[in-house]
Amino acid sequence: MQVRYFLSVVTILALSSTAPGVRAQTAPAQPDQQVRQDGSGTVVQTPPIEEKPDPLKRRLSDGQEKKRRDLTKAELKGEYKQWLNEDVRWIITDEEAKAFKSLANDEERDQFIEQFWLRRNPNPESPENEFRDEHYARIAYANEHFAAGKPGWMTDRGHIYIAFGKADSIDSHPSGGNYDRPMEEGGGNTSTFPFEVWHYRYLPSVGDNIDIEFVDTCMCGDYHATIDRSEKDALKNVPGAGQTLYEQMGKSTKADRFSGGGLEQLGNGPMSSSNQGKQFDRLDQFAKIMAPPPVKFADLDEFLGTAKVLTGPPFLFDVRTDYVKLTNDTVMVPLTLQIRNSDVTYKTKDGDATGTVNILGRVSTMTHHIVRTFEDTVNMETPADLLEKSKSGVHVWWNALDLPPGNYKIEIAIKDVNNPEHVGIWRRSVLVPKYDDDRLASSSLILADTMERVASKDIGAGSFVIGNTKIRPRVPATISTPVTFHRGQNLNFWMQVYNLGISDTTKKNDATIEYQVLDLETNKQVLDSQESASKLSSNADQLTLEKTMPLASLQPGKYQVTIKVNDGVSQQHIAESAPFTVEQ
Repeated sequence: MQVRYFLSVVTILALSSTAPGVRAQTAPAQPDQQVRQDGSGTVVQTPPIEEKPDPLKRRLSDGQEKKRRDLTKAELKGEYKQWLNEDVRWIITDEEAKAFKSLANDEERDQFIEQFWLRRNPNPESPENEFRDEHYARIAYANEHFAAGKPGWMTDRGHIYIAFGKADSIDSHPSGGNYDRPMEEGGGNTSTFPFEVWHYRYLPSVGDNIDIEFVDTCMCGDYHATIDRSEKDALKNVPGAGQTLYEQMGKSTKADRFSGGGLEQLGNGPMSSSNQGKQFDRLDQFAKIMAPPPVKFADLDEFLGTAKVLTGPPFLFDVRTDYVKLTNDTVMVPLTLQIRNSDVTYKTKDGDATGTVNILGRVSTMTHHIVRTFEDTVNMETPADLLEKSKSGVHVWWNALDLPPGNYKIEIAIKDVNNPEHVGIWRRSVLVPKYDDDRLASSSLILADTMERVASKDIGAGSFVIGNTKIRPRVPATISTPVTFHRGQNLNFWMQVYNLGISDTTKKNDATIEYQVLDLETNKQVLDSQESASKLSSNADQLTLEKTMPLASLQPGKYQVTIKVNDGVSQQHIAESAPFTVEQ
């Protein structure tokens, strides 16, 4: 174009100099203009040629962009369609699925999938993703064991196995048949379809001791999950057959089962009113089971899951762990968390001062597999005029975990809600002991400021309750620091003893329990007493030791409690000790 322009100017100059009668154009031609001569020899400039934008490079309008994305979504197929609809069907959240469907190209989808697994990786720094590997192993197991005219991953049992893993125990009735109903199902005998009850000691965001029932009503191997425990009753619709206890006694009829309009058709019985009252609880639990578990405190989860640096002052708190045998395979691990009131930010309204703390914790194995999570919100309230005085005290929070013996890592994060930058984190490895049947053993020795019996209805339930005793442990400031009591308080100590020998001849135990309190500064015993295990419970192989000692007679200083157990039958000996400090 530039060459053409130069030659045209030269031609114009030549014409103007050699032909005076010809008028030349005075306006210079523009680079994009065409210069030519018409039939009379006049030089003419044509309008510039308009360059149209490339339609492939033009920015789309919002409407066109939406249409393009809709077409793209409709074309989702192949490995991406399988990934969404099969691979992660039971673990992807609704928000994640919606986001994935809106992606425009495969590059975006690949990045999404990478981040999806990364968010769930228990160890983000590891090149391996244990969660992903375990997930696909579960899919393979489900396809192998739960297929029933369709792939195993599509069945309800496959769904639950993929989402939550292997149940802690399974009550299986693969052939159905004769069945004695428990009282909560009305009692009486009936015949059932094949069914299974999967029991989980704990499911994140669902709860403790969860039972999931599956019934094969088609007798074809396709077990479906149900919240109606009467669905497995093969004689439910057979007049006069498979009656409940009340029906056998004439207190109700079989027609009564279908007149209540409830979730279950168990029939009347001694516990029918209790079952009716729990219907909404069963619906809520079932909804939680079928939904991907959410994280309540996502901000605290970020601190536990990453190496994020705290931007505010650290929120310090203390934690105590104890161990109490439940069964040979399960140990109660009470966590006692202590927060100083002075470290909490309070807001005052209508004469009351309130501090709020969010708590999030998780328990993982040494291979970073998360086995338990817990979360709670603690409110600390006090009259505003007593706030300064209350700041000298502490608030104690308690949570009991049921864990199999083994090595674990416990992580806890807390946040001061009224000061969001005030966050604290606690991490520790713990070894949950294994209690063998043939070995004399004991629980932790717990020193407590409160120890009292609970009502029958509260046995085994509620904060600080172990068995029939409410016991609130004292928490040391550090793992190497003894707990502190004042002289005006009582020292309560609690411990259980397991696997006492029982004599073959007397059918009784024969052990001596010795209690000692040692003054560590003078090395003198201030308490030394004994009692016989047979006087506590002569035929028991397990004992609970509970003692209370007033501290008014002790001088301020450092002391140590020791409990010794000498078993005359098994000839085994154990001793547990715990230091403490007495202040004025």
